[in-house]
Amino acid sequence: MDTLTKKQRSGVMSLIRSENTRLERGIVKALKKQGKSFQQHASLIGKPDIVSKRKKSVIFLDSCFWHGCRWHCRMPKSQRSYWQKKIRGNKERAKIVNRALRSKGWRVTRFWEHQFDKNFDKSVQAAARLL
Repeated sequence: MDTLTKKQRSGVMSLIRSENTRLERGIVKALKKQGKSFQQHASLIGKPDIVSKRKKSVIFLDSCFWHGCRWHCRMPKSQRSYWQKKIRGNKERAKIVNRALRSKGWRVTRFWEHQFDKNFDKSVQAAARLL
């Protein structure tokens, strides 16, 4: 059972960002420092986090929780079936977006949040090579 009221839970959930997250801000700052040219959240299917139209390359930064990382996603104890369905849907949508973008000639790369947590500089270098 949830320990928060519906109103409190709604307030907590409203604070979760989908764009301009701490992780994204750090990566964007590091890529700009290297002089990389890219757009953020271009009007493409799936709203990629980072886009290079010149190289026709998109990068998604997937959080371990929202995208169901097999090593780091800790499923909430309350409303477990809701969260399993939600995360399963996110994973399926990611596959659909990948296929749609690739069919239009885009190079799609997804990075997990934990990749940057483990070795930030190495992961930024890998992202920079795509731009």
